Amino acid sequence: MSTTVDERVDAPTPAGTDQPKGRRRPFRAHLDAGLYLTLIAAILVMSVPLIWMFLASFKESGEIYSVPLQWLPEAFEWANYEQVATSIPIGRMALNSVGLTIAGAGLKVFLGLTCAYALVFIDVPFKRVAFVVVIFALLIPSQITIIPNYTLIASLGWLNTYQGILVPGLASAFGTFLFRQHFRSLPISVLEAAQMDGAGHWRRLWRFVVPMSMPTIAAVGLISLVAEWNDYLWPMLVTDNTDTMTLPVGLTLLQSLDGLQNWGVLMAATVVVTTPMLLIFLVLQRRLVSGLTAGAVTG
Repeated sequence: MSTTVDERVDAPTPAGTDQPKGRRRPFRAHLDAGLYLTLIAAILVMSVPLIWMFLASFKESGEIYSVPLQWLPEAFEWANYEQVATSIPIGRMALNSVGLTIAGAGLKVFLGLTCAYALVFIDVPFKRVAFVVVIFALLIPSQITIIPNYTLIASLGWLNTYQGILVPGLASAFGTFLFRQHFRSLPISVLEAAQMDGAGHWRRLWRFVVPMSMPTIAAVGLISLVAEWNDYLWPMLVTDNTDTMTLPVGLTLLQSLDGLQNWGVLMAATVVVTTPMLLIFLVLQRRLVSGLTAGAVTG
């Protein structure tokens, strides 16, 4: 009886039992730890500059240049923000940025929707050629078009005007491409049934295509909002009047007024410019990921 028990104890462990899994657990644990460390490092790289910018907006110049580095200000005072408000017309610039951002992002989404719908659901001649043009537009850097756009806007007398800032950037090749890729994944039977019920293209677009494409619309809208809000080079070129300036351009004006030494004031102004888009991005980040994923499906 004891011999039988000893043989059972000494018998080799069959394949597929817990022993091989136990041997693999340390490797898996090290892999997970490495992934978490990489994630933490990426978060620090992105968050530390934002934290420093926010804390520096409450510091005086001597605290910013102090050695060793001083993270927390001695007192959280609003003197830098008050100086921003008195140095530049930040209220008017904020209204300009909000209006131009909403109008520009809304028109980009609208034009992208209608162009992509035509490329997918309407039998128009040369639509493949038009899609190739959209692809090539994605490959052209925006800096190349600055000189001809500026020449056109100047010839139209649109310098220091809202339309001069807004119109040249309305065409969104990225939005058209993303909408087109997503529309190809939609069930065509729904649109065919709507067509049999007498729905025209305009009704099919807004009653059927748009409700099924909300994640992609949110993604394109969010990307357009951020791009319009942070646009700096083109508004700086076409406007030098504070009545039409946007907030990013106003930061340059603030530098010229107060000098490059007063980083506390500049950090305060940067916080004012950065906070709205940061909050919007944090709220809509899930829709951004789902929208980009849906747009990547070609069907």
